[in-house]
Amino acid sequence: MLSRARRRFPASLPRYSSSSRPRLILRSYASSPNENKSPAPLPEDVRPTPYLNDSFGSYAMYTLDFFRRFLKYTAIGVIAVSMTTFTAFEGAHLWVEKVGLAPETDEDAKQWEWDLEADRWNGSMSGGTDPGLGISGRHAVRSAWSALNWGSVSNTTVESRAFATRKGEGAPAPIQVRLEYAHEFLRLAIEIAEQAHAKGWLHPMTLNVLLARRADIVSRIGTRSALDEARSEYERVWTNLSGEGVQAARVALKLGDLNRRLGDTEDALSWWARSIRLATGGAATAPADGPPIVPESLPTSPMAQRTLVSSLVSLSAFYATTGQLDQAKAVEEASMKLLRSIPSPPSFDSASPAQALHLLYVLQRSSLLSIHLAEVLYAQQNKPSTSVDWLRQAAESSERVALSLTGLPPTHPDAPGSKIPHPPASETALTERYAKSKSMSGQAKNLLRDARRTAAEAWNLIGVLTEGSETPDANTKALECYERALGWAGVGRDKAGGIGEPGEGTLESEWKTFWANYVRARDATKKVEEQK
Repeated sequence: MLSRARRRFPASLPRYSSSSRPRLILRSYASSPNENKSPAPLPEDVRPTPYLNDSFGSYAMYTLDFFRRFLKYTAIGVIAVSMTTFTAFEGAHLWVEKVGLAPETDEDAKQWEWDLEADRWNGSMSGGTDPGLGISGRHAVRSAWSALNWGSVSNTTVESRAFATRKGEGAPAPIQVRLEYAHEFLRLAIEIAEQAHAKGWLHPMTLNVLLARRADIVSRIGTRSALDEARSEYERVWTNLSGEGVQAARVALKLGDLNRRLGDTEDALSWWARSIRLATGGAATAPADGPPIVPESLPTSPMAQRTLVSSLVSLSAFYATTGQLDQAKAVEEASMKLLRSIPSPPSFDSASPAQALHLLYVLQRSSLLSIHLAEVLYAQQNKPSTSVDWLRQAAESSERVALSLTGLPPTHPDAPGSKIPHPPASETALTERYAKSKSMSGQAKNLLRDARRTAAEAWNLIGVLTEGSETPDANTKALECYERALGWAGVGRDKAGGIGEPGEGTLESEWKTFWANYVRARDATKKVEEQK
């Protein structure tokens, strides 16, 4: 039996276990019609090979399909992101066009001509941008508005070689980011506007408005080259306006202030004289090229009144700071007499918001004249008590302006019997009737900042004069004045880590002066108390 089996299965036949036997052979056995019959032996020269699946083709097809799907979804994503970005970009510009640059609809603001003093970006009063600028020009104007109003509120600066510093022509000037972008967008818009204006496509005033807006932005940069360019822009506007109307009076006022900052005093006086003459409708008695003269009557236009008051304040400050004390005193006394002739309602609450803001504006400018007069009288060696009276009047007027704009009570709610008013912190918001007004919100915000600074300056000077007197309680009274100055100039101690810090609109140098005076009076008061 064994020999017969060996003859049937040769010795050279390979051995396969059940686990290593090829699947093809297993399928051949399973499909055999005779399951009980033994399988036929393989020839000696035949070697079974294992079955290999077609892997290379499958992997190639999978790779190609992966990249096809990757490119497909990438294209869909790029298109979706692009469409979303484009929609958001155009949506923001549409909001600026229809909301941010919407025309003034408040009749009260129009009656008191606050709409004429608002930041305008179009020659007409219809709001929006001028269609004659085209797509690129209108986008540039709206981008400038966005950079100026939505830009960084911090003091982030960039170095710009467009306006070199005074140390050298090649030295970069650090300026605020929002001002840098705003004036660059407006430069592009003005280039387009000049071409469109030459073809007669624009409103006659659109180019002047854009030039004045860029000049205002450039003048905030403060370097000499920036001031020179701002002066050139305003001179172009003056030429286009032909030196007529209240708008020309405002341009002349700005040219006078710019020439004063640049050191061209003769030109400054000439421009202020033009501004006063145009604001009064030509009723001023000054000759065309003569020195400025304070008029004897006020113009009827509210905007002309505000322009005239601002011109008189600039003229007063110029005379006072250049040592021309007699001229300064004459201008200040005549100006304050003129301002007292403005009729005012019994209370600001009974006046309309636009009328109240007008009266507050005039009152704030009169407080500046009071400070100038107090300084001139002290320089002329008059009694310090006279200067203190004018300074106290200026401080109380500025406090009234600030409290009216913020709606705060005249006394601190935690100390009703205190004579110290409640100083609004730098983050105190305007009342809703001013904050929600399109034309008056910016003017009211600037007026609040000026009122806080004027009140702080007045109380600080009162403290200096009081501290120098020989009264027994001079240090105590001076300390109270310095405390009031710090209250108006900075934020509260509970918000600044216990020592306070300068608020919005207060210069660091001013704050250091107020703080040094306060510390000196405080130490002197403690020393006197310890000696008792």
